[in-house]
Amino acid sequence: MSAETPAATGQFNRRRLQFRAWRGTRPFWAGLFVMIGGVPIMYFPYANLQIGHLTLAMSTTAGAGSLIIGVLLIVLGFTLWFQKHIQIFAGVAAILLALVSIPVSNFGGFVVGFLFALIGGAMAVSWAPGAPPEPEATKDHEGAGGAPSGAIPEADQGTVGEPNDLSGTSPANGANGRHSAG
Repeated sequence: MSAETPAATGQFNRRRLQFRAWRGTRPFWAGLFVMIGGVPIMYFPYANLQIGHLTLAMSTTAGAGSLIIGVLLIVLGFTLWFQKHIQIFAGVAAILLALVSIPVSNFGGFVVGFLFALIGGAMAVSWAPGAPPEPEATKDHEGAGGAPSGAIPEADQGTVGEPNDLSGTSPANGANGRHSAG
């Protein structure tokens, strides 16, 4: 199979469209931001910076706390991707962990991790699934006299003489507009 095989182009295009459809049904960017925010929060307390012959250790006494916060943020990011129905919980938890990372983890990963986690958590809380597109009406189906099919009310499909009120509050039913409590 060569690089110029036309089947490879179709396969890539199909996978790209599948990923796009999957990404559109969940808070993808919120999860990505939360995961990106967890990396610097988790990394900086264990990093050693080399400046010439000078080694600057940025480790703090709360290194384990920073590691836990970073790992939890990464797990929450994956949770947002694969368990989309708990995006409110995961978003609030990401915001709280980002706020806790300020005093615990070198100002929240030198503010970079804090901002990414905070923005990702806010995006997760505010995410709502989109409505599926409604099928468009075809022009072939027209009602009486050339009017669109939905413009003319259709006749009742029920039996003749039966009341159309299903709530039981019609004056014809004897309820006189009042609801029965029992």
